[in-house]
Amino acid sequence: MGSYEQPAPAELRSNAVRVAVKAPYSRTLFDLACEQAVRFADAPAVVSAGRALSYAELAERARRVAAALSGRGVRHHDRIGLLISNRIEWVELCLGAAGAGAVAVPLSTWSTRNELEFLLADSGMTMLFALARSGDRDYAKDLAALLPELAEGRSSERFPLLREVVLIAGADGDAFTPLEAFLEGQEPGADLPPGNAASAVDDGLILYTSGSSAKPKAVRLRQHGIVENGFNIGERQGYTSDDKVLIASPLFWSFGSANALSAVLTHGATAVLQERFEPKEALDLIERHGCTALYTLPSMTSALLRCPTFEPARVATLRTGLTIGSAQDVQDAAEKLGIREICNVYGATETYGNCSVTWHHWPLERRMNCQGEPLPGNEFRFIDPETGDPAPPGQGGLVEVRGYVMPGYSGFSAVHNESTLTADGFYRTGDIGRLDENGAFVFVGRSTEMIKRAGINISPAEVEEVLSSHPGVEHVAVVGVPDSERGERVIAYVVAREATPPTQEELISHCRAIASKYKVPDFIELTSALPTTATGKLQRRELKRIATERYAVTENG
Repeated sequence: MGSYEQPAPAELRSNAVRVAVKAPYSRTLFDLACEQAVRFADAPAVVSAGRALSYAELAERARRVAAALSGRGVRHHDRIGLLISNRIEWVELCLGAAGAGAVAVPLSTWSTRNELEFLLADSGMTMLFALARSGDRDYAKDLAALLPELAEGRSSERFPLLREVVLIAGADGDAFTPLEAFLEGQEPGADLPPGNAASAVDDGLILYTSGSSAKPKAVRLRQHGIVENGFNIGERQGYTSDDKVLIASPLFWSFGSANALSAVLTHGATAVLQERFEPKEALDLIERHGCTALYTLPSMTSALLRCPTFEPARVATLRTGLTIGSAQDVQDAAEKLGIREICNVYGATETYGNCSVTWHHWPLERRMNCQGEPLPGNEFRFIDPETGDPAPPGQGGLVEVRGYVMPGYSGFSAVHNESTLTADGFYRTGDIGRLDENGAFVFVGRSTEMIKRAGINISPAEVEEVLSSHPGVEHVAVVGVPDSERGERVIAYVVAREATPPTQEELISHCRAIASKYKVPDFIELTSALPTTATGKLQRRELKRIATERYAVTENG
């Protein structure tokens, strides 16, 4: 392992000839590590905190992990927890788990002690690898409180399947096994038990995702799907083995692991990991390593552009990447942040991160207004929400996807499998969408978020896009609230872009000037911030609750 500080000059990166990468033949994460170690032996695979692993080094470290796991009695289908931020250890442990036939179960590093208690019980993990501390979280302390018997070397009564906790970057006095001790004695080239490695159809990741249920759902993703769909995502972005991709999104999200990391490794590119997103450090990493691609979100793009140290020259090497959001969000990433070939996407954890992605070489206008053609192997269909019949071509309907979709949930959330997966293999997304005249997917909105005013179905995203086109609007969110006469009212919350914000009257006039009457909100409220989760995701339910208390009109007043 060595330092990695010398990027290619910006002028060479931006004019480099792109050479297509052959798809790997491997269909498991461990086999992929071994294959790429031959194809791209000395090329950097992962960069984190000033350290780098070549593809050959990454494969060797994954083999050592697999041998150590096997030596601890880990066997086929055992589950291995990863409570680790975006670090090299996360990658080598995930790949090594597949070499031992085990399934990696990444856990959110935002988890509280109560949330960890649920995750440990629901996942049924055999071993847990945890960063001793992350930000303001002291996981060594939390785990010692949850697992006092394991901390003392005895079996846990509450979590009988969990046999061992291994700590990363621990301190003197911490309980549990240090990572160095876990790997001790594992020589390079250590033999693995024959036939114990994961197969292509085995689970590779179990990712916990929030949604409609009170507890996060455990999404099972298979080895071959992670590799194959990840490669296809990288193809849409135009990746080559020369690319350096900044991954600041957490690896415990599908956006970071099944999507970004898989796209990088299948192309022999370099993953530049940021332990947790912070705009100033992200700009430093992009400039220092000459990053050519970025996985971003609208909140991240906005934070980078507002950062006092932002200058276009610092991100001049960026060429491609992924984002989600409105047409304005895509345009901001392309023109203001300078990621000229940024791709728009649609998907969910249940669809291996993405099921449709725009091509990087499409005109920006097209990338702004659709989420791309379905990825190879994926099939969409659209169901009329009123009749349950297939929606007419070009008409919006409930989105169902077949192809690279999860085989089902596990743990407590397995009860949702029957309602989420159809008998013929389609995943019910809960979204409204359609295909445009060119066969590209267009996201309309969440079915549960649709607003019905005076008999007209209104997508919040449509109204949000109209308001976002005003130069004084930074962020906007739209919800519906009950109205005794018209069914629902349309309420918009706006965060202004400038110190002197536009007035409500100006924003209403803007909407009336450029949009259909039904897209004009009944009320617009200026606010300093929108309610979001710790991950920056809009808490639309909370916003709807706030709006209902203030703006709802019922028969009783």
